[in-house]
Order: sequence, then C-alpha cells, then structure tokens
Amino acid sequence: MLDVRRLQVLRAVVTSGSITAAATNLGYTPSAISQQIAALEREAGTSLLERVGRGVQPTAAGLLLTEHAAIIGKHLAEAETALADLRAGRTGRIAIRCFATAGAALVPPALARLRAEHPGVQVDLKLFDPEDPLPEVVEGRADLAIVARSRDVIPDGIQMTHLLDDPYRVVLPKGHRLAAKRVIDLADLAEEPWVNEWTSAPCRQIVYDACASAGFTPNVVVESEDYTNSQGFVAAGLGISLIPMMGLGNRHPGVVVRKVRRPEPARAIHAAVRVASLGQPALVFLLAALRDAAAAQLDG
Repeated sequence: MLDVRRLQVLRAVVTSGSITAAATNLGYTPSAISQQIAALEREAGTSLLERVGRGVQPTAAGLLLTEHAAIIGKHLAEAETALADLRAGRTGRIAIRCFATAGAALVPPALARLRAEHPGVQVDLKLFDPEDPLPEVVEGRADLAIVARSRDVIPDGIQMTHLLDDPYRVVLPKGHRLAAKRVIDLADLAEEPWVNEWTSAPCRQIVYDACASAGFTPNVVVESEDYTNSQGFVAAGLGISLIPMMGLGNRHPGVVVRKVRRPEPARAIHAAVRVASLGQPALVFLLAALRDAAAAQLDG
C-alpha cells in the first residue's frame, strides 16, 4: 500500500524540480527526502524519478502518482475543512426526539435560536407520543430527547439536564362540587370517574404514584388520546382528569382548572443527551437554548 505522506513528498519534488528545493520547501533535509522517495519506490515496485542535469524529473510512474497525489491532497484539504466546520458547529446534523407538549412549548424557540446561530446545522426532529423517546438516544438513533420522568433513572452514557418541573392540575367540569375550591386535596378525587390521557408510561406512573400516596387508585372510565380530547370529555361531565400545566395551553371553555395537593404530582422534564455527542458545539448551544426556553416557560 502506498503511503499518502510519501506521495505528497513525491509531488513536492516533482513540482519544485529537485530534491534540494523540495527539502527546503518542506523543512526537511535532502537526505530525508531521498529516503522517503526510496521507500515510496519500494512500495510502488518501480522507479519514480530520474536525474536530469542538476535536477530530477518524474518517470511515467512518477508522473502518474504525482497526479494522483494532487487529487488526494485536494480531498484531504476538503476533509480537513469539513472536519473544522463540523467541530466548530458550522455544519453537522442533530437528531432530536420529544413528546408533543415539549415539542410545542420548549423546542420551537430553542430551534429558532439554533438556526440563527448555526444555520448550517441540519435538524432531524420527530415527535414520540405516546412512546418514550429516551430509547432513541440510548440506542444511538438520536442525539437529544426531551423526556418526562417522575424520578431520576439515568442509563449509562446518558447525561440528563433538568429543564423544569411541570406540575399537574385537576381539570373539572364547570359546576362540579369541588370547582369552588382554589386548591383540592388529591384524596378528594378518589371517588370520581377519571378521564385518562396518560398514554406514556412515565406520565402514567407519575399520576398513579401520586394517587397511591393519597390512598387510592383512579377509576378510569375514558381513555383519551390527547389533552384536548380529555378536556372535551371532562366538559361533557364524563369525569375529571389530571393534566400537566404544559398540556393546558388551550383550555376548553367548559372546564375549570385547580391546583392539587397532598401530594401535588409533577413530571420532571429533562433533556437526555448522549455523552459521546457533547463534543458538538451546536448540541451544547441547543441545550443552553432549551434551558432558556424552560426558564421563559416558568416566567410565563
């Protein structure tokens, strides 16, 4: 196999016309250049240079390899430039996975900042609802996922960055017996029929754990597909529901929303990132933008 560095030495000799000139240009001794050419000739199995007066000129084989060395040098320079752009965050690709309410509240403002700061970075964004997006990061199919957790369970090779805590609120039909209260004990909902939208396993576990702490298991009578549909079922008087604040952006006119306590369930929203991906400046920037978006959500 031909050594790429020796090919570039051959190219320097041919373009300069002599071993001495090539040595000066490359910062080597003439002896070192001669040794590199001799080693390349052994690899090629043929003579590459012939002496002409005080200089040298390439043989047919030497001219052929010099032409290919120029092509290789061009490709190497392009590869170095592309690598520098990638390392500086000017190019690249970030794969992001998130659930719907995070996709609506946190991801758009963060991506807008990423596009302004790193316009050459491509984004692959997919919503995972009701599936948990964390396995996409764990298994290497994504660089970052927005996940909801009731407790910290961190797989190997994953960094969890806490963004915010999203508390649940009880959604009641207007005219409900508890609607006059500003804060409702969770145990007061034990006998109510429930509308369930906790289709993802982590969110469902958060609600069931809170109800268990209050001494009951919710009596689910309606399985809903999303928070908007859940509010419609509640407004129709079919039951009550617990919905996180981030899922209450569009409130149904036929419901009231109240705080709950003893306990107040909340889902902890994290950005899960592969540790191996943290060398990407654009990804580090996106994490900071997500933290800022979460802070703005809390302030709002």
